[in-house]
Amino acid sequence: MIGIGLSELIILLVVFHFVLWVIATIRILRSKFVGNYKIIWLLVVLVVPVIGPIAYFAIGKKQKEST
Repeated sequence: MIGIGLSELIILLVVFHFVLWVIATIRILRSKFVGNYKIIWLLVVLVVPVIGPIAYFAIGKKQKEST
């Protein structure tokens, strides 16, 4: 039977979450933000592990300094 079991699904979700967290953290550290938004977004991503990176990609990217 070809299919995905519950354990495989959980592993995929954990890997996806970790990759999303790493990408968000790297982008925050490499970017320039207006005011203290860099510190705030780092804290949000680190303290709220699942929602933080998603919120950053939805909202935080708009708060970067334009270059």
